[in-house]
Amino acid sequence: MARKPPPSPKTDRPSGRPAGARPAPRKGAKPPLKGPGKPRPATAAEGTSPDGDRIAKVLARAGVASRRDAEKMIAEGRVKVNGKPLASPALNVTAGDRIEVDGKPLAAAEPPRLWLYHKPSGLVTTTRDEQGRKTIFDALPEDLPRVMTIGRLDLNSEGLLLLTNDGGIKRQLELPSTGWLRKYRVRVKGAPKDENFAALREGITLDGETFQPMQVTLDRQQGANAWATVGLREGKNREIRRAMEAIGLSVNRLIRISYGPFQLGQLKAGAVEEVRPKVMRDQLGLEPDKPGPAKPVRRTRRPRNP
Repeated sequence: MARKPPPSPKTDRPSGRPAGARPAPRKGAKPPLKGPGKPRPATAAEGTSPDGDRIAKVLARAGVASRRDAEKMIAEGRVKVNGKPLASPALNVTAGDRIEVDGKPLAAAEPPRLWLYHKPSGLVTTTRDEQGRKTIFDALPEDLPRVMTIGRLDLNSEGLLLLTNDGGIKRQLELPSTGWLRKYRVRVKGAPKDENFAALREGITLDGETFQPMQVTLDRQQGANAWATVGLREGKNREIRRAMEAIGLSVNRLIRISYGPFQLGQLKAGAVEEVRPKVMRDQLGLEPDKPGPAKPVRRTRRPRNP
């Protein structure tokens, strides 16, 4: 009887794996450290539960920055999770994770809050302006906590601007899918007729950009100008001004009077009024949280010492 040949040295293991080859890593196993004692940047696959929240969302809710700016901070290496520098914003964290920003522990998130602000004309809606123009943050009351704007109003526009300390609320209300109606009082030069606004009610396309149908009501003629009320559900850059120019009208004053259920009302230019926590939760569909201020607070700008 012929003998079986001896096993080949290349396949002398029961698994058939070549001699000297390392076994394949088990599913879910962490990759080995590169070098003794060197911490690896945290990634989405380790150190957290998939049931947590994205790190950028947590930073935004803590009032550190908007979600987009938080992602930039992560890319700059300014954020650590459990002592490890974060390499990507694609990471879920839970209450048990230790988060540091610029070497300091992340403060506990405050209850979400919302303010109405009557933005005057002549202020830029940005944190810093490269041209050195005055921003709304130069004019807000000094005792107001760190806030973010929900949407924008351009330099020469005025009226209702919503402010919040919560990045999640900011994102929710800025999404096109939210679809809240925003109303504006618009003064245009000339004496237009109601039919002049037909194109805006149907929706127009300018330079390849489509503007959704607007609600336009011609209110009254006042000397050489006419007033109209315009409602839209988008917030594209200078949308109303550009749309009016497309039908031959020049806007010389634009005031936002409402943003969804929130109204400018009698709020004076430069004043800030906090929305009652219960009203905010009801309008935004939020779950009850820690109690906020019992009454809305109306603030006006206090002059700085010269």
